[in-house]
Amino acid sequence: MAEPSMNGQRVVIAGGSGFLGRSLAAHLIERGARVVILARSSPTITGVEVAPWDGRSVGAWRETLDGAAALVNLAGRSVDCRKTPDHCDEILRSRVESTRALGEAIRACDAPPPVWVQMSTAHIYGDPPAERCDESAALGYGLAPTVGQAWEAAFEAARPPASRAVILRTSFVIGRAGGAMRRLSTLARFGLGGTVGHGRQGMSWIHERDMNRIFERAITDAEMSGMYIASSPNPVPNKAFMRDLRRAIRMPIGLPAPELLVRIGAPLVMRTDPELALYGRYVIPRRLLDAGFSFEFPELPAALADLTRRS
Repeated sequence: MAEPSMNGQRVVIAGGSGFLGRSLAAHLIERGARVVILARSSPTITGVEVAPWDGRSVGAWRETLDGAAALVNLAGRSVDCRKTPDHCDEILRSRVESTRALGEAIRACDAPPPVWVQMSTAHIYGDPPAERCDESAALGYGLAPTVGQAWEAAFEAARPPASRAVILRTSFVIGRAGGAMRRLSTLARFGLGGTVGHGRQGMSWIHERDMNRIFERAITDAEMSGMYIASSPNPVPNKAFMRDLRRAIRMPIGLPAPELLVRIGAPLVMRTDPELALYGRYVIPRRLLDAGFSFEFPELPAALADLTRRS
């Protein structure tokens, strides 16, 4: 069955200047959509209009929402940082305040977007060591679950009742042009792509092409509504992920990273939170599978081979 065309439809991507927003914009343009990005910076994507937005307040950018076919909200400070009190506060506020501002802007539109696709995080389930979480699983405890719940609550309060709402609890998106995958590949090419910690922590992942297809389906499929996990159906432990990454880039060795070394080196050298690597979760996209969504890259080796293949 051919995918529906998006010719002539205007899609607004809030917070779209990062890796995921740029990837989605390029995908939607390829499908024939008109794309407007709301962001502080101006990404260089051919055919994309950029409207300046501080991520907190309503401004002239509101006019881009009037008559748009869809709003996709990706806005929020990256979690790839040291978790200082200031950073934690910014991670939470950037998500909640941007969502509230978008809701205020939509409510002022004469012709508001009929669908709002809202980013959330699969980290909302916490870091259970072995449980496989689907949409019915209990939520976790800690910073990420707290932020995720506040983000989704802000969305539910902000969205107009008439708009179809889709929440995507997204896992680790692996892509060619950015994100954490670039850092992992660089480490692996230098022989540092071994097991992290004990290696049993879950790595739930999704290829950027499948992520973009899920966004597109959320926009175009009137039957898609509510909360979905956006992740490959085959999460793997860290040990397997790093092994498959080494194979994909043809690096025969990978020095392991013991937990103590990660806890010291991650904040000092990588300027990030060591727990991003030391903990994880296994999530399953039950609702997408039940709805018949077919993943182009359901297995990790094929996904990594595609992303690491030289152009």
